[in-house]
Amino acid sequence: MVTPHPANPADVVAGLLGLAKELGPHDRITIGFPGVVRADYVVTAPNLGTDLWRDYKLARVIHERFGKPVRMLNDASVQGLGAISGDGVECALTMGTGFGFSLFDHGRLAPHLEMSQHPIKTDTTYDHYIGEAALEAVGRKHWNRRVRKIIKILETVTNYDTLYIGGGNSRLIESPLPDNVRIVSNEDGITGGVKVWSKQMDQSFTETSSAFVTVA
Repeated sequence: MVTPHPANPADVVAGLLGLAKELGPHDRITIGFPGVVRADYVVTAPNLGTDLWRDYKLARVIHERFGKPVRMLNDASVQGLGAISGDGVECALTMGTGFGFSLFDHGRLAPHLEMSQHPIKTDTTYDHYIGEAALEAVGRKHWNRRVRKIIKILETVTNYDTLYIGGGNSRLIESPLPDNVRIVSNEDGITGGVKVWSKQMDQSFTETSSAFVTVA
């Protein structure tokens, strides 16, 4: 599915409904959204248009369309759940249109940090620095130098034991990498979508949680 432009919620949801028809029967739904989410609604959508998506109850809408329980997380958090081992402090990044970030402590998801919108230098966010537009502007060689700079920064900031990098542009990252940095498959996003429904995540998705709610 090609993301519509402008990426207004009605058109994106319509596209998702069309794709879902090809997947067959299902019992529950996980949404990995590229931005900040709370409970059943969107807070920010940097690469889709925050003004279009702010306060949009995406999880609620998808639940009403499909009649199935829904859980929603940031997309990098979902990818990370599929990639991590659950041992120590682990960080997961997604490299695509923008830059996704998630952090885990012994398998437990930390509160979401929207690192993509954090400035790495004056007037330049991580999204601007190593997103798709930056790759096209500076070329693969220079972009790889930027990726290595980001790896060093996050090592200092998070003191991760292992860093996982996925997303469409992760395949362009050149070796060698530090021993504790691994390129992972985009299929981890599917695995993570399943793990969102694990017992370990149940405590986060409660009706009393201010951050995450299972829509059912």
